[in-house]
Amino acid sequence: MVEEVFGRCRKGERTIKIYTGTGDSGKTSLFSGERVDKSHRRIEACGQVDELNACMGMLVSSVAEEAGEIIRELRDIQSRLFYVGAGLAAAPGSPLLSSIGKLGEKDIRTLEESMDRMERELPSQSGFILPGGHPSAAVAHLARTVCRRVERRVWALIKEEGEEGGLREALIYLNRLSDYLFLLARYLNRMMGVPEIPWVNR
Repeated sequence: MVEEVFGRCRKGERTIKIYTGTGDSGKTSLFSGERVDKSHRRIEACGQVDELNACMGMLVSSVAEEAGEIIRELRDIQSRLFYVGAGLAAAPGSPLLSSIGKLGEKDIRTLEESMDRMERELPSQSGFILPGGHPSAAVAHLARTVCRRVERRVWALIKEEGEEGGLREALIYLNRLSDYLFLLARYLNRMMGVPEIPWVNR
């Protein structure tokens, strides 16, 4: 469904019907037009990016309204994840790859600058901490684990099919994003006055 929406948006369709029936046979369309099994590795990768974006949306909903800068950052990340999905949804060698927006060094640097800002306000970490704390921090940890899974899936796809469609840049972005989400979880706990719970090796 996500891949078909990409294609129909590209054609300028303003109204997108939710159900089409075209996937009832277990096939779906890549952004570049090819019909593939719904179990295809690219469809699986696209689905995981979609799952990550849904987690990011849940994170936005759980962050306090006064944290406007964080909310803006998270929504920007959600937009960037659509570029990742578009690159994954086009087959290698497709001429459409040249028209798909791609992540670049600026996007990666933006995440790094945000992490530097948060780290300056956080106490040093001396050991492992348990994921959780404030609900918003717990959601950030959940998004972090999904992001790591997406990163592993994209790595596997690169090994199988190469780096077309901006996948190398997407991979670096996902790696930074998982680090960002870890720091954000710590930052949210501190902002909400919730202490971190250290892991105790019993």
